[in-house]
Amino acid sequence: MTDIAHDRLLIIDFGSQVTQLIARRLRELNVFCEIHPFQNVTDAFLQEFAPKAVILSGGPASVMDENSPRPPRSVFTLGVPILGICYGQQVMMQELGGKVLRGHGTSEFGRAYVTPAEQRIDLLTGWFLDTREQVWMSHGDHVSELAPGFAVYGTSPNAPFAVTADLERQFYAVQFHPEVHHTPNGKTLYENFVKLAGFTGDWTMDAYKDEAIRLIREQVGDAKVICGLSGGVDSSVAAVLIHEAIGDQLTCVFVDHGLLRKGEAEEVVKMFRDHYNMPLIHADEQDLFLGELDGVSDPETKRKTIGKLFIDVFQKHAAEVGGAKFLAQGTLYPDVIESVSFSGGPSVTIKSHHNVGGLPEKMGLELVEPLRELFKDEVRALGHELGLPDAFIGRHPFPGPGLAIRCPGEITRQKLDILREADAVYIDQIRRHNLYDEIWQAFVAILPVRTVGVMGDGRTYDFACALRAVTSVDGMTADYYPFSHDFLGETATRIINEVPGINRVTYDITSKPPGTIEWE
Repeated sequence: MTDIAHDRLLIIDFGSQVTQLIARRLRELNVFCEIHPFQNVTDAFLQEFAPKAVILSGGPASVMDENSPRPPRSVFTLGVPILGICYGQQVMMQELGGKVLRGHGTSEFGRAYVTPAEQRIDLLTGWFLDTREQVWMSHGDHVSELAPGFAVYGTSPNAPFAVTADLERQFYAVQFHPEVHHTPNGKTLYENFVKLAGFTGDWTMDAYKDEAIRLIREQVGDAKVICGLSGGVDSSVAAVLIHEAIGDQLTCVFVDHGLLRKGEAEEVVKMFRDHYNMPLIHADEQDLFLGELDGVSDPETKRKTIGKLFIDVFQKHAAEVGGAKFLAQGTLYPDVIESVSFSGGPSVTIKSHHNVGGLPEKMGLELVEPLRELFKDEVRALGHELGLPDAFIGRHPFPGPGLAIRCPGEITRQKLDILREADAVYIDQIRRHNLYDEIWQAFVAILPVRTVGVMGDGRTYDFACALRAVTSVDGMTADYYPFSHDFLGETATRIINEVPGINRVTYDITSKPPGTIEWE
């Protein structure tokens, strides 16, 4: 549980796929909130957390099923405003004396329209300006009888209790999902709810920075801290924040595995050692990594090889610091949420992740994770507060295994050099056309095939490469960026002319589900 001293909103998670979106909408309103799975929310937890308001999320279960998820009954006696969403509405009605029935022709999945009741309430201020509101429904069960004290304030064709409320107790419940993009005015509903609950919007990155610095100093004292610096936004913001808190007690270890983009290692060293004057160990281990990857073509084997070597190398160089008691990581709030299983069951491994693994236990270190309360966009905002350059803060995500997963098949130094040059040209093109900030991630992958081509009067037998550019809100899913044909033609011409070793360029237009945005 956080030590951040703000009014807190508790989101009780019943397993909805979009619960994170609720938290994002609230953070956008400068309201601090935390998501906790229902099984962890006990009477003792509620007393310690002391929420100023509670939201009950959606979920896949039916309240009529035996052992279906429930909040503790004490949540309804806290005396704070509560908002139930979809399953959250149904479980609220069931627990407070109403009734829920299975489908029977009243299921709704997708776009629907809610119309208002005659009496308007403050929760819906700014709604129904055009008679009805578009919302996103996703329910099989439906409320058939309201709990005592509740009244109806909005209906849809298949949800006669689409918006309900007990105004005296400040209990509100909606059958739809206000947090998703397909409920265009959903943010207004959340804004109204937090105003009714008395939140002042004091969750800002300026305030967070000051509190985080204080907490880092309290946790660390006069001890030494080691930070694994990758050059990515998360680890960089964490490093700058910790350095501002404890100065030269922090030493960063930058593992250079030879799989970085063109000029990236030099940029990292220059920024953190020269500009920020941080103690920095530049662990140049390119020969080790590339030697171990020689002949390896399976993508999962590559990831595991790089992950194991990273831990070994980091541990070796971190030992040079001597006497360190803490290890700093750029863990974000989505990492914290996703590490807690709603059902307790196993999940399928799409791909292994490249991180410090069991280093804290192996090295006997305690963790410092100053970003674990933040979403990615909040980390960028914090980076701005810390004075990191805009061009650095807005960089596209780069994977831990680096170019290894943008080089399908076997890795060679020649292929990596070709890939770096092609990628540099591609990104330069995107910047020249002022498209960089419209794209969530763009990169080149060098394909494991060679193609015959004619350049001038000669025959070539060189590599083909693929360009990828995707748009995304949160990195969970992505869609391809619709470049113009002129842009693609110009870019392909530049790559072929400027990068020896490539004679063919393609553009990948597939959309990507979670976990597969990168090439392998």
